[in-house]
This record gives sequence, structure tokens and C-alpha cells, in this order.
Amino acid sequence: MKKQPEITQKTRQLFIDVFCELYSQKPIEKISVQEIANKSGFNRSTFYQYFADIYELLDFVENDLLNNIKEELSNTEVSTHTIQNTLHCLEKSEHISILKALLGDYGSIHFLERLKKEIPFDKLKFNFCENNSLTPYLTEFYISTSLSLFRLWLRQEKDLSSEELFKLVDNLYTKGITPYTKK
Repeated sequence: MKKQPEITQKTRQLFIDVFCELYSQKPIEKISVQEIANKSGFNRSTFYQYFADIYELLDFVENDLLNNIKEELSNTEVSTHTIQNTLHCLEKSEHISILKALLGDYGSIHFLERLKKEIPFDKLKFNFCENNSLTPYLTEFYISTSLSLFRLWLRQEKDLSSEELFKLVDNLYTKGITPYTKK
């Protein structure tokens, strides 16, 4: 009996969705294959037809998300590639529930580091002085802070509009926090 591709994809996606729902609620060590299978309406053997274990599922989710984001960003003109483009791409991602899980309270620092390495941040346009020994530190500060603010925004259930978030990120880099402090 041959599997139907659309059913196979729906089943895999259901396992992914349930995993992300659980991963946004508790650490990966507390999630079992049995729990994912039960919530998905399948038995454990069906889960194992798709993934060897929860960590393989996590790797699949991370790789799929990163590939999707890189593909989306590759359509952005290099000369206009900014951190706001990247955040906008992340925000508009059809995988926002996956991002919420991976960047949430129980997500791993490993994914955040992968995100920083694999997203083409090297194409970002910075106005830092050239040949400056501080450039790697300034770049890390800029990227890490932006991703941290994006992560907080997701945890805050997008309490600002995306435009407000992007403007805040830009203002913090151009003007610092002084405009937001009491005089």
C-alpha cells in the first residue's frame, strides 16, 4: 500500500504543530513521543515513521525554518538588506508558531546562535567605521539586541505593531534610550 503524499505531509505537519505547542509550554526534556502522538491522534509507531526521536524532530523544525527564512531573504536586494528586513521576514513567516516555540522561554540558546550564524547578517548595511577593531562587537550588539527585542515582542504577544517594533529598534540604535527616559 502506497502512502499518499498529501496525507504524509499533513501527518508530519501535525506532529510539528503539536511539538511546537508543547515546546512553547515546557522544556524539551519534559516532552515525550507518547505525548506528541496522543495529542496528534496517532500512536507512537506512526511518529517513528517520520522522526527517530524528539531531537530529530527539533532538528527538522530548526532546519526547515532556517531554510525558509534564508530563501525569503535571498529575494531581498542586498543593498537594502537591513535588520528590519530580517525581523520583518521573521514576523511574516508562515512559521510564526515555530519561531515562538524556538525563541520562547524553553527554546535553546543553540537555536538563537544558529539563527545569528545562518541568516545572512553579513549582508546587513552598517555604518560602522571600516577596519575598526570594535566592528565585530558592534555587529554582535546590533544583531543580538534586535533578536532579543524580537523574541520579547513574540513573548508579549506582539503588543506593538510590527512597524512600532521596527521603529523602536531603529531609534534605539540611532538615538539610544535617552529619548525614552524621564528628564
